[in-house]
Amino acid sequence: MRTLQALLLLAAALVAGPACASDDALGLPPQPRPDAAQVALGRVLFFDRSLSVNGTLSCAMCHVPAQGFTVNEIRTAVGMEGASLRRNAPTLLNVGHMSPLFLDGRSQSLEQQALEPFTHPAEFANPGMAPVLQRIGATPAYRPLLNRAFGRGSEPTASRVASALAAFQRSLIAAGSPFDRWRYRGEPALPAQALRGYAAFRARGCESCHRVADTHALFTDNAFHNTGIRAAAIVRAQHDLTTQLVPGLQATLTPAELLRIGAPDAADEGRFEVSGDEADRRAYRTPTLRNVALTAPYMHDGSLLTLQDVLNHYAAGGTPSDPRQDRRIAAFAFAPGERDDLIAFLRSLTSPVVARFGAP
Repeated sequence: MRTLQALLLLAAALVAGPACASDDALGLPPQPRPDAAQVALGRVLFFDRSLSVNGTLSCAMCHVPAQGFTVNEIRTAVGMEGASLRRNAPTLLNVGHMSPLFLDGRSQSLEQQALEPFTHPAEFANPGMAPVLQRIGATPAYRPLLNRAFGRGSEPTASRVASALAAFQRSLIAAGSPFDRWRYRGEPALPAQALRGYAAFRARGCESCHRVADTHALFTDNAFHNTGIRAAAIVRAQHDLTTQLVPGLQATLTPAELLRIGAPDAADEGRFEVSGDEADRRAYRTPTLRNVALTAPYMHDGSLLTLQDVLNHYAAGGTPSDPRQDRRIAAFAFAPGERDDLIAFLRSLTSPVVARFGAP
């Protein structure tokens, strides 16, 4: 088994990741390229299940390359021994431009963020970093990767693991979308429907949180906002739920019946849990809209399954019963064709580079 694992690690190390060409980063601020040797080591660490306490989980199981480095099938990812994690897994594409990290902003750097899953009880569930480092050190395939990344004779340390994983994540650049080629290179890359969608995007004030600058577009302000999603979940939990069991067959369950077959969502107060500031209650970091067509389901709890659901949430004014909801969110009526135009615009933010990572 150890020999098989070593062969798999060596194969992963030898597979070249997507080369970052200038077109790949078109529309993003300039950023130094991460060290290639550290990226190679980080890539192997990212896919290595042996780094979880029972050898079953890897980073790539919550951030699936073929699914836009998130998980498309379920609202929130599955953690240790089948535990449902509390929040939706955010995409890692272009994560090197995001700060702070996590949906509540509890980490200030990728290096700090990278280590947290190793000891989180619902994720890799290790009692500390020492057993993780022991497993890395006992795997011969890691030796040449460590030597190339940090110098001959380098031993695994928490700092080096964090640096390598951060380097790999910074290599996940996926821009150069049709929107970027139109906006930042002047190419006729956007069809009329997407152009109308961008005009509606601006007119509806979406840019106030999903920023588009003259020289680049992160499509986030990296700030925290209450968009009414948590309040909506609390309201839903108080009503019957109708769900499709198989095509053509539905069932309606009361809240009491749902509790008998499952567990309620864990309490989640968002940024407030980090800052303690009442103004941050139920506020979450603004996600980037880059490659958003690939990263469903949406919102911090994965409660909105499609882009149309997201647009409908905002058109309804979010959850007006939440007194802390961002005041910029107000109900409106779509003009004829506007919803489809907005979705066409959002789809134009998909980078051609994602196909190299295995995304559709």
